[in-house]
Amino acid sequence: MISAERRRRILYAVDHEGATSVRDLAERMEVSESTIRRDLQVLDEDGELVRTYGGAIALEDRTAGEALRAEVLRPQPATGAASFEGGSENRERPLDLVATTDRPLEERVAAAAAASIDDGDVVILDIGTTTPLVAELLRGRDLTVITSNLAVFDVLRDDDAVRLVLLGGVVRRNHQSLVGSVTRQVLSHLNADTVLLSCTGVRNNGRVVDDMAVEEPIKHAMIEAAEKVVLLATETKFPGTGSLRLCSVSEVDVLITTEGADPAPLQLCRDAGGKVIIT
Repeated sequence: MISAERRRRILYAVDHEGATSVRDLAERMEVSESTIRRDLQVLDEDGELVRTYGGAIALEDRTAGEALRAEVLRPQPATGAASFEGGSENRERPLDLVATTDRPLEERVAAAAAASIDDGDVVILDIGTTTPLVAELLRGRDLTVITSNLAVFDVLRDDDAVRLVLLGGVVRRNHQSLVGSVTRQVLSHLNADTVLLSCTGVRNNGRVVDDMAVEEPIKHAMIEAAEKVVLLATETKFPGTGSLRLCSVSEVDVLITTEGADPAPLQLCRDAGGKVIIT
């Protein structure tokens, strides 16, 4: 059986059963467990399923003690991805719904973020709801903007002043983003002055986390590609949600937040030489 057919059958099994093990898949496909592990790694990197210890789970199921939900997309020819939100009632909300929740706070953070960018800079704008607000404020400026955020793309697509680089990848319509191995590979060839990084939580110990498993490796690649990391986190992100570690506030060059943020991680950022901007 060729690898493409085998992976198609793996996806069919995981989608219909919710979860399955490496051993079970190996027996069904009549191949070695190591072959199945490699297949699961590829499918996980492409955002088709979620690889777990000893097996895989479907994007819609993703229930390791949490009720998780994802909109599975298959746009010519790819799929979408998933949330890693905790709690029995938490489900991945569409970006337009998320964007209405903390809009005034996000606008304040966006204004400070835009002001921190110098003309001529190469800037990576992360996935999220604050970065499109930043993009609005960057219109007309002599900048290069790199993004996997389709909402940012929509803001800047007709702006002749901004050189706009849209990263390739798998389309997640629910969160208007591009993810997957292609996105990471493109980022590995780029170098930027600054990344404006979003997250879903900043812990009291300074750990910066996210709850989107499919977006976490993209964020890591963005951090690696940038000379300076600017973290955008409103007070609602302290402590926020998520279990996927992105970085520490001690590794952030600038942290932009609002007045109600927990002072402990802010001080950790300052102690490490970072700059904290409270809007």
